Amino acid sequence: GLCCPGRDPTCLSAGRRPDGSTGPCYCDQACARTLDCCHDYAQACLVIPCVVSQWSAWSGCTEPCKTTYRVRIRHIIQEPRNGGEACPALEERAGCVEYWTQQGTECQQSLIPALITTGGFGKARKKRAAADGNERAGYCVEFQLVAIMPGCLHSHHSYTHWMHYLREGHTVCVECQQPALHSVSQHCYGDGTGSQKYQLLHWQAVGNHQCKGSWRRIRQLDTCSCPSVHSFLFI
Repeated sequence: GLCCPGRDPTCLSAGRRPDGSTGPCYCDQACARTLDCCHDYAQACLVIPCVVSQWSAWSGCTEPCKTTYRVRIRHIIQEPRNGGEACPALEERAGCVEYWTQQGTECQQSLIPALITTGGFGKARKKRAAADGNERAGYCVEFQLVAIMPGCLHSHHSYTHWMHYLREGHTVCVECQQPALHSVSQHCYGDGTGSQKYQLLHWQAVGNHQCKGSWRRIRQLDTCSCPSVHSFLFI
């Protein structure tokens, strides 16, 4: 009945050894290396590996409205014995974001990727709003470009040439105008409202799904002051 883990000199019995001799013999795991096991060690102390259950379903994100993680777990069905294979990890995590709270309301703007296009369309927008007589004052947000996908340089259509001016490290201005200005929140989606300082936010260029990247919000202004090649619009 002795089956001891590791090397244990007290895990001792008196009986027959595999070579047929009699005398002290051992029932610890080390006996297989030292060749002094009792003759029935292999049968009495079978190696039993760890057995675990299937993974559970993934949980929801640990916190809504944040870039966080979800979890799935499994449990031990059989503990390892007699030097059997150890149990694997019982918890696994994966990154996730939920854009809605548990109450069903939309999360803060900072999580929503900004859709942008060239600022050249801004004049036409303002003319249309003025003609309708319902123009609302917009605003401008300055961002510092952190990362840009190579796809921005592979745009060869005339309407995507503006993407070639996107450069990492540059400051750009993105204007929030009608009709992108949300009538209730008075913000444009993806403008970074509510984001923490130095938080990485995401943007996507309209007209080329391969042109996207990340930036950091610097500040919000009443009007934009960037050069035209570095001025954009929220969609």
